Amino acid sequence: MATFIHPSADVDDDVIIGEDTKIWHLSYIRKHASLGDECILGRGVFVDEGVQIGSRVKIQNYVSVYAGVTIEDGVFVGPHVCFTNDYMPRAVNPDMTLKSADDWVITPTLVKAGAAIGANSTIVCGKTIGQWALVGSGSVVTRDVPDHALVVGNPAHQIGWVCSCGKRVNSREEVDECMVNNHAQTSE
Repeated sequence: MATFIHPSADVDDDVIIGEDTKIWHLSYIRKHASLGDECILGRGVFVDEGVQIGSRVKIQNYVSVYAGVTIEDGVFVGPHVCFTNDYMPRAVNPDMTLKSADDWVITPTLVKAGAAIGANSTIVCGKTIGQWALVGSGSVVTRDVPDHALVVGNPAHQIGWVCSCGKRVNSREEVDECMVNNHAQTSE
């Protein structure tokens, strides 16, 4: 296998792209972004300047990953997910002059390893989505999501737990039990 960039994709200079990563139609990767090995970026994905993406990350069609977002290894991002990066967005200053790059502050967001974010979700900046957490489709994440939490809604609220295998369980203790039992069986 080899790294693949579709001819219609636009990749700026100074982008780091790992081995066997695939960047599909009409995607745009801005300067100083970094993508790990074996990533798949679907049609129309926008990766902003300086964004850090780990290895084996799948980003589906028409996702916007703005500056200040870090996505760790093994994350799934469903179609049309939008990450924000400006906690107090305005086009102009109070005197109605157009804001410049120096007139606002990026608020960082972190998506930890193995997390999954469902289609059409919005991730408000400044939040952390925990390891192996699952954000249900259409959710609006307005606060941190714990490791292995299952969250849904607007605003997103926790309704349960999920194991790293994706199975819904009833308690945090069952997460640990599921992980031990499922991973012991698969390694035999």
